[in-house]
Amino acid sequence: MSSTGARLRAARAARRLTLDALAETVGVTKGYLSKVENDRATASVAVLVRLCDALSVPMGSLFDDVPPGDVVRADAYPPIAFGGESQVEYLLTPPGEQRLQVIRGEIASGGGSGDESYELPADVGFVLVLSGSLSVTVDDRTVRLGDGDAFTFPPHRRHSFRAEARSTVLWVLTPSLPSRHESTGNEKAP
Repeated sequence: MSSTGARLRAARAARRLTLDALAETVGVTKGYLSKVENDRATASVAVLVRLCDALSVPMGSLFDDVPPGDVVRADAYPPIAFGGESQVEYLLTPPGEQRLQVIRGEIASGGGSGDESYELPADVGFVLVLSGSLSVTVDDRTVRLGDGDAFTFPPHRRHSFRAEARSTVLWVLTPSLPSRHESTGNEKAP
């Protein structure tokens, strides 16, 4: 399985973009982008969204090599690199599933999506806090969630999240984020 950085670098090379040009387009430094491409830095979700938009690649393409199947065993959750800070995420739905996408997130206290809010090409977002506490901001509204709390929101609106304590959450997006093999036609142009 190739890394997120390698996939971003390949997409940039396929479009014959320099590090400088892509960095300027997405509003980051050349050095930072180089670190992301070489897996020495983890981009925020907002930066990953901007990179995917600028490269015309669907967000789902960053973690599409998960083996197909209907059962994902608890001891074999495939990790994904969705971005953000101080978190590990796992894809719980098969990669070909288009109706919904379920992601388990384990977030350290203070970790989350990063400093910038972002948008996703999905109709409905849902988060369930299995343990811990999480703040989710959609536009200018912040909702604080604790153990067992759930929140449904429009992921196509600007949003961000941050754990107020070590937290385990389930994210559900519908429809699933497009994979690199599929295009909904709704992706934003760079």
